[in-house]
Formats: sequence, structure tokens, C-alpha cells
Amino acid sequence: MTRDDTPLWLFADQLGSAVHSGEHAHREVLLIESTAALRKRRYHRQKLHIVLSALRHAARDLGERATLIQTGNYTDALERFGRPVLVHQPTSFAAERFVHRLQQQGLVADILPTPTFALPRADFEAWAGDRTRFRMEDFYRDQRRRFDVLMNGADPVGNRWNFDEENRESPPKKQKALDIPAPYQPREDEIDDQVRHDLDRLDLPTVGADGPRLFAVTPKEAQRALKRFIDTRLPTFGRWEDAMMGQDWAMSHSLLSVPLNLGVLHPLDAVEAAEQAYRQGDAPLAAVEGFIRQILGWREYMWHLYWHFGEKYVDNNKLEARTPLPDWWADLDADAVTAECLRHALMGLRDRGWTHHIQRLMVLGNHALQRGYHPRQLTEWYATAYVDGFRWVMPTNVVGMSQHADGGMLATKPYAAGGAYINRMSDHCGDCAYDPKKRLGDDACPFTAGYWGFVHRHRDLLENNIRTRRAVQGMDRLKDLDAVIEQERTRERF
Repeated sequence: MTRDDTPLWLFADQLGSAVHSGEHAHREVLLIESTAALRKRRYHRQKLHIVLSALRHAARDLGERATLIQTGNYTDALERFGRPVLVHQPTSFAAERFVHRLQQQGLVADILPTPTFALPRADFEAWAGDRTRFRMEDFYRDQRRRFDVLMNGADPVGNRWNFDEENRESPPKKQKALDIPAPYQPREDEIDDQVRHDLDRLDLPTVGADGPRLFAVTPKEAQRALKRFIDTRLPTFGRWEDAMMGQDWAMSHSLLSVPLNLGVLHPLDAVEAAEQAYRQGDAPLAAVEGFIRQILGWREYMWHLYWHFGEKYVDNNKLEARTPLPDWWADLDADAVTAECLRHALMGLRDRGWTHHIQRLMVLGNHALQRGYHPRQLTEWYATAYVDGFRWVMPTNVVGMSQHADGGMLATKPYAAGGAYINRMSDHCGDCAYDPKKRLGDDACPFTAGYWGFVHRHRDLLENNIRTRRAVQGMDRLKDLDAVIEQERTRERF
């Protein structure tokens, strides 16, 4: 039995009240900054800033309860602290193994369940049972019933579970950006100034540009960001959820993934706020349902499948993609790219450490899928280059959803698309040197030509899938296919 005065150690993604308040409100809190952890991978500069800012703001806000130790590694800090600590389950396999070793060494007294997600891990395992194929829609509907979200008794509000078809509008014509209020941006303070100074001094291996902190890292900031989104941006979120505009990096997105993944915003708080906006008539059902599906459905689903599929899941490579990530991609060198959609995605990632989900899936992920980038390398890249890319987030999103490297365990088809999709869902193609309608020639769109190269390479897989069979039939009608394949085999410029 854990002693009532055992201190509580918080990882940098466990900084919210769900972890250190309630039954633990009386406990002393330990926070650790480990330079070994910061140096372990080549992270985005702004991601390191966010993590350190979150830890130091937590130490400030917890006041006398908190002890912040800055040291070379976690073990050294725990030994210096001098007392066994209580800890909640970490959010990665590696961290979980590490905590168990610390428990064997007597540095950790006990390990408690993770409180920063809606559904406990044991409950998901009961739901998963002996399934070998998973559908997010099944899980999502169960989540709605379990937490009584957007329900009228046993039926979904509006008599439909999913309004995704209403959330796929192209961007508005003759506009450079959506005509909506800007997203919440926190005010940097002396803590952020010191973080920036310390990162300069440490001279860590990083990628991307330094820049102003754009995301909430404290519970108070997270509540402000949530309120601004619900009040001013949620009503238009669903309509243009999948759209891209070159001069509007945030569109109507919430920008809540960082505070959610830091644990300073609980998912049910975001879900309840969105549902209340619908119940009060302040936001349309399609927008509210789409937002709730992202959090209570997809985000929870990714978290649980990370653990359910196991640590070796990231090694799946059913499409035998072996191409190493090119330097311009790994370095976020947007200036080396000609294609407007790809350039804007890399530029947003370089400058902010963030792009929205369609740029992640249908621009960056689509390009990587067509070019056969190695899925494990790609997963690592997403996890380090994105400010919200914690270790549990990316394996299922990249290996399963984006790259179809698991052979269909998670998604029913590969998410490959040509330039026509990007032309329909963005304003990029009008200013691009490449023509989305062309698959052959110097001005052939690399996504259009690359799509047919992908279909040709994986003909057998696609022909045997009812959802992709038509793509193979379309390819068989192309009279210039051999020339397109040769062009894509030797293409060096994107």
C-alpha cells in the first residue's frame, strides 16, 4: 500500500489537474528536466520549448508543493530527491519499461493508471476482445453511448452517428483566409524567455525554426484556448475541416492537441464544452459531432491501439517501402520544394511545428506513401518534428492510417490521392508550377503522376480491395502509363 505522504512524480505530458489534484491534491510533486531526454532525438526547436515551458509553468503554479530538478538524467534526479515516488503509467512503451526498472530499484513506490484519457486501458481491452480487424466507427459509437455524448436516450442526436459527409467543403473562393477570429495565442512570460535562453545555451540538435509559443501549456491557458475555440471557431470548424488555404495555417482548427497531449486539458472537458455549444444553439451539429469524433473517437482510439497492437507494430511494412527520408524532408527545407501544397506543409512544420490533419495525411503522408518512404523512419520523423507528436501518437496514425504499412489492420484502404484531390480541397494549385491535371511532362503534378506510380506498384493489393479496385481499372485505361512510370522512377524534383 502506498503511503499517504509519498510524493508524486509527473512526466511532462502529465501536468494537468486530473493527475495531481483530487485524491492526490495533498501530495508533494516532483518535476524533472533531463538534458539526456532533450538530446535523445532531433526534436523540433519549438517542441523542446513547449515541453520545458510546460514543466516550469507547472512548477510555478504548484508553488510550494513542487520540486523541480534540472539534471542530466531521470535516475540521477530521483536519487538526489531521496524518496520513493508515486507515478502514473507513462505514455510510451520505453517509458513504461523504464518506470518498472525504477520500481525494482526502489526509486518508484507504485504505478497508477493513466488518468488523462476518457477510457481506461482495461476497459478498451475488454471492448477489443479477440478482434483482428478494427473499425473506429464501432469504437466511436460505443464511446458516445458510454459517456452519454450527443445522445437522445439510446439514439444519436440528429438520428445520425456521423456527419463527416457535411464536413468536406472546398475552401471558399476569392478569399485568402477564413473570415473568423484568430485562434487563442498565449502570452509569453519570463519563464518562456528563460527557456529560450537555456535552449540557446544547451545548443541541442534540433530541426525547425524558433518562434513565438503558439500553444497552451498550462491548465489556465488550455481553458482559455478551449473557450475561444468553442465561442468563435467551432461553428465553422466542420464545414472546412478538410480544407487547406495557403494564407490560413490554422483554418478553424482548435489547436488543442498540444494541451491535450501535455495532459493540461482533459478530453472530456473539451467534449462537454462542444456538446454544450450545440445544446445551446451556438454551433451546428455537424461541426460539433466532427470535433467530438476527433477527440472522443479518433484520439482515444489511437491511444488504445498503440498499447493493444504492441511495441512491434511500428515495424510493420506490408508495402515494402524502403526509401530513406531525403535530406530536404528530414530538414524541413521547404525552400527546396516547388509543389505549392508540399512547400506550404513543410513551411508550416518548419515555422510552427504544426500542420492540421489533412496536410499531415493527404499532403505529407500522401507524398511519403507514393514515394515509398520507410514507415518506421517516417513515424520517428512525425513524432519529433511535430510539437504534439508524443511517442504514443504516431505509430497507429503513420504506420496504420497514413502508410497502410500494417496491411489493413487499422484502415480499410491506403490514403493515396492525385492532384485532383488537392486541387479540390485547397487553393494551392492555382499558383503552382505543376498542373494537377497533367501526369506527364516537366509540369506534371508529382502527386498526380506519383499516384499512378503507386497504383502500378501495388496493383495486386488495390485490385483485391473493393474500395480501390476502380483505381486499377482507371490505370489500365492510361495509354501513357509506361512513360509516367519511367518519369516517376527518375524524378528528383518536387
